Amino acid sequence: MDHKQRVELIIEGAGCASCVGKIEGALKDVSGVVSAEMNFAERTVSVEGEVPIDDLIKAVESVGYNAKGSEGVSEDDLMDEKEATDLAYYKRLVREMTIALTLGVPLMAYSLIVGEMTVTTTTERIVWLIVGLLTAGVMYFSGKHFYVGAWKSFWNHSANMDTLIALGTGTAWFYSMVVVFFPTAVPDMARHVYFEATAMIIGLIDLGLALELKARGRTSQAIKRLIGLQAKTARVIRDGKEIDIPIEMVLLNDHVRVRPGEKIPVDGIVVEGHTAIDESMLTGEPMPVEKKESDEVVAGTLNKTGSVVFKATRVGKDTALAQIINMVKRAQNSKPPIGRLADIISAYFVPVVMIIAVVSALVWLNFGPEPAVAFAIVSATTVLIIACPCALGLATPMSVMVGVGKAAEAGVLIRNGEALQTASKITAMILDKTGTITLGAPKVTSIHLVNAEDEDSVLQLASSLEAGSEHPLAMSIVESAQEQGLSPSAVEQFKAIAGHGVEGVVEGKELLFGNEKLMRDRRINVDDAVDVAQQMAAEAQTPMYFAVGGELAAIIAVSDPIKEDSIEAIKRLQKNGIRVVMLTGDNRATARAVANKVGITEFFAEVLPEEKSNKVAELQMQGEVVGMTGDGINDAPALALANVGFAIGTGTDVAIESADITLMRGSLHGLADAIAVSKATLRNIKQNLFGAFIYNVAGVPFAAGVLYPFFGLLLSPVIAGAAMAFSSVTVVTNANRLRLFKAQEH
Repeated sequence: MDHKQRVELIIEGAGCASCVGKIEGALKDVSGVVSAEMNFAERTVSVEGEVPIDDLIKAVESVGYNAKGSEGVSEDDLMDEKEATDLAYYKRLVREMTIALTLGVPLMAYSLIVGEMTVTTTTERIVWLIVGLLTAGVMYFSGKHFYVGAWKSFWNHSANMDTLIALGTGTAWFYSMVVVFFPTAVPDMARHVYFEATAMIIGLIDLGLALELKARGRTSQAIKRLIGLQAKTARVIRDGKEIDIPIEMVLLNDHVRVRPGEKIPVDGIVVEGHTAIDESMLTGEPMPVEKKESDEVVAGTLNKTGSVVFKATRVGKDTALAQIINMVKRAQNSKPPIGRLADIISAYFVPVVMIIAVVSALVWLNFGPEPAVAFAIVSATTVLIIACPCALGLATPMSVMVGVGKAAEAGVLIRNGEALQTASKITAMILDKTGTITLGAPKVTSIHLVNAEDEDSVLQLASSLEAGSEHPLAMSIVESAQEQGLSPSAVEQFKAIAGHGVEGVVEGKELLFGNEKLMRDRRINVDDAVDVAQQMAAEAQTPMYFAVGGELAAIIAVSDPIKEDSIEAIKRLQKNGIRVVMLTGDNRATARAVANKVGITEFFAEVLPEEKSNKVAELQMQGEVVGMTGDGINDAPALALANVGFAIGTGTDVAIESADITLMRGSLHGLADAIAVSKATLRNIKQNLFGAFIYNVAGVPFAAGVLYPFFGLLLSPVIAGAAMAFSSVTVVTNANRLRLFKAQEH
């Protein structure tokens, strides 16, 4: 395993939340492991580090569980294998439940209709011996996995859910067999058998596990849909012939043909043809996007109209779709801080419950009414069964899986659980102007001549100077010159002056192009042109001063159109009580014009790239939880410093790897959607944790018999088993409610 490489292990035998800490702890103890995060809901663990996979598997086995790697298996095959495994496990659980309840239900009915199941006569001893042996069969055929798991935990000096179930059901059965074989050794009032409790508890818990497994399968639907976007084959052109091959065999620079109605198999650049492509499955953007020569196409998107040929630029695991699938899976495996709390509690919960069960039994034996032994057995068994922390372990990962998947469907990629949780608390959102609020595709809108003869010569010289720059405004100058049919000349001594402009020599002329500050620093007189520049800026145009040979030649104004839905999206954020702040390197007048158009009252203009992170820090000092939204590249320091960094990218950009949350479509509605999903997910986690905590904590005293002195009520182990089994189902069902969540755009 290469350094920083992630490996996913599939875990077998993990029964409850307390297993998570043991497995993660064992893996973290392996030299070379950087991090290990287990997704209890999926029974997978993601490991990062530099360790052979065999060592990781041995570490998991050393604490009593089985593991296997998923290396070399495609996502599609892995999902199919997992579904097949889950289906087989589900069928086994249903079979085991049926066997257990076939014995347990009649016994339960007998105890309710006929009455006490006591042993007094020889006939009763024979009958109950047969029932006891049948119950032992149930324990073997339907509950063997609990006892094997408990033994492994004991052997590894730990305890888990299996320990509690095995102790509870085993104690009930063992006591009943003592009553059958040695009735005289037990007081008359205590000659009661509890075979129905053992059979019913095993049956009900198997039923709960089966229902939980069924419901759990629905939480993976987002990943299934993403994997389903992948084409199975590609039509490549080799040696002048078109052949269909599996996508795994597509090579870099292969020419691939895609016909109408087909999926784009790998990422690439169009080299022939024209079409419209539906990218909604990746970006959430409903309108098809026009594609022509030199435009990028992304794997998983759907070709709607024309036939195109494109050159493959990313294949296999390098495609945007493969990266997105990997990112969503990693996010689903990660834990928000609130989830780590549950893991910590679970690690101590089982041992504490075992102590409570022993104390409860001792209290009944010493202070309880007759039959004290029977009461002690019932209370200890009920405490052990009702306290199994299954629901606690599922509470967070189930919600995270659904929430992250739901966000992905809306074109919002969440990197990890911490970002998911923090996004719900954002109080201030910083928006970069260019490419975030605006389209980021500026155009030259006017040229005001000062000491130059004609616009074409100014544009030709300016485009020659800017040809070497990668700034969006520079590109607009070059593109405008190309549209006018003007060819650039060679530039010498080119130098970019960060945050101010550029300089260089073209055709022997010293050129300077940038803002007012740059001109004044170089002692170029711009006094007569400042009013014109300010008027341009007031109209949301960006004026740039162009000097030739130390003299101002012209002012070139560039305008970057505001995105159609920016105003509505910013209103959504403000309605949610979020303080919206705009940052831009543009001049103050242009910034004010844009801010006024989109309804932002707070903005900072002429901010250099390195100063953006200072603005983030300033807001944080004011007590704000800050979200920063930018293009994910030149805003990297600010994105890193913000509580949550949002990158606006197309999915083929570096943005995927540079922020906590990536918005696949260019719309700012993605911000509001991300925050809405985050709030809904966190609310769901809190509901699950509250339900699981209340159930476990409140259930234990009732199981121990706290109501008996007041109302003569003692909870039955069977009821405890049913409650414990269905608590997990309740948590999973509540998490699945998130699948119905819809972020409102208006």
